[in-house]
Amino acid sequence: MAEISAQLVKQLRDRTGAGMMDCKKALVEVSGDLEKAIEYLREKGLSKAAKKADRIAAEGAISIKVSSDFKKVSMAEINSETDFVAKNDGFKELSAKTIAMVQDSNVSTAEELHSLELDGAKFEEYLKTQIAKIGENIVVRRIAKVEAQGNGIVNAYVHSNGRVGVIIALKCQNEANVAKLPDFTKNLCMHAAAMKPQVISYHSFDADFVNTEKTAIIAELEKENEELKRLGKPLHKIPQYVSQLELTDAVLAKQEEILKAELKAQGKPEAIWDKIIPGQIERFKADSTLLDQRLTLLGQFFVMDEKKTIAQVLADKSKELNDSIEVVEYVRFELGEGIEKQACNFADEVAAQLG
Repeated sequence: MAEISAQLVKQLRDRTGAGMMDCKKALVEVSGDLEKAIEYLREKGLSKAAKKADRIAAEGAISIKVSSDFKKVSMAEINSETDFVAKNDGFKELSAKTIAMVQDSNVSTAEELHSLELDGAKFEEYLKTQIAKIGENIVVRRIAKVEAQGNGIVNAYVHSNGRVGVIIALKCQNEANVAKLPDFTKNLCMHAAAMKPQVISYHSFDADFVNTEKTAIIAELEKENEELKRLGKPLHKIPQYVSQLELTDAVLAKQEEILKAELKAQGKPEAIWDKIIPGQIERFKADSTLLDQRLTLLGQFFVMDEKKTIAQVLADKSKELNDSIEVVEYVRFELGEGIEKQACNFADEVAAQLG
């Protein structure tokens, strides 16, 4: 077998844009003949892989893998250039192999995937081969892995279009209840896929963030009120508070006194106040937590029961099982979020490909 020097491999790589290992393999196959190696790579389609890697990949699919005992979940966002390729059988096979590899390994980031082997090759080289075969740039953009600890359970959901994936982990006190929670956990994941909460609860907020968002929410509601007034429709109530973070014991106590004064002015018998006030306090909380309803999982109203927040649904489930159930981890991927797509008309695309 001819000696293949690093310099010769570099020459071939510079001329074809193929991966280093592909170049070395090609040179070995043709006994070190540079021109034959170029032809070899062209016939295999590998000389195009590096050029494709310059293109923006913002389509693709979210993949998940859930262990049979609901103790471990892996999720990956794998991007392609077009939605068409994301539906390709080759892309689906790549996604399935990749997520299985992630689930069975100790990697925690997309970068760490390159140290693993898939189908007898380093993952980086395997991916380049698939790029050449499928005909578009493909990127494993990010991965997430969640493992349930102790009396915990984790489940996941990917929407039917493959563009949104969610992982949620729950913890309970009674180990016997863990087996009763997979479907419930998946329903919470489906809610999060649809409603896009950013964090689990208002505990992730600080006072400055809440104040900034409150200003924006009030301005938004006042602007909408201008149009509602013009149309003769009921106006939005402008809130004094927008998050549970602001609803201190002192605030709630003051509101209770206001409600008692209103009931007294209405002539309601004091004996029935205890039946009226709890519901009014809940209404006050709902009106005063618009930020939580927009951004937090626990503060949102459940899509399967719009009269209850996720926090209330969890409380109901806890009561049903005589347990205390809480959300301990939440991850949501939406395909292509944060990727800046290039605007290019059809004529420009054709010209670029011809060039």
